[in-house]
Amino acid sequence: MFNSISKILAALLAVMLLYLVPAMQQAQRQEDISLLVAYNSLTEFVDSVRNKGYISPVMYEDFRRSLGGAGEFYEVELEHRHKTYHPEYVDPADKTTFQQNYSIHYESHYTDELERTIFPENALSREDLRRKYKMEAGDYFTVSIHRKGLSPLTVLTNFLYNSAQGAEAGPLHYGGMVLNEDY
Repeated sequence: MFNSISKILAALLAVMLLYLVPAMQQAQRQEDISLLVAYNSLTEFVDSVRNKGYISPVMYEDFRRSLGGAGEFYEVELEHRHKTYHPEYVDPADKTTFQQNYSIHYESHYTDELERTIFPENALSREDLRRKYKMEAGDYFTVSIHRKGLSPLTVLTNFLYNSAQGAEAGPLHYGGMVLNEDY
């Protein structure tokens, strides 16, 4: 009896070592490559936007296409923070009370607003300058991408550990200050 149980356990261990461990390693490698492709696309797009100072429809479509090349579906969140200077007064109604100081404020613009400018409802050509979302030097531009759906690693981890949540990768963020106004 004991001998047959040990043989069954040995067979289960052999199956796990021969099939599940390599499958897990392959899924982890695929996950790493997918994240590297997505992060490379993200940094390339954001750096291009920061160096040019605008987002064109072609740039945005190329970014979305390269994210699709990572083999996953991603939700994209764009944020543009426009820097504004406000003079400080003792009495805002009296311009002679200017304190020789300015405060800096940021007006935030998000994905919906940016996409409405890039892809307007009226039929403009792709090269039309009104379809460019323009920014100024000193503004901040940030993009966050979050994977939607389950990766092979998540499915395998859920199967092996019998859990509802797996090794989900968090969102990827990248951004910085707009450097040029090349429009």
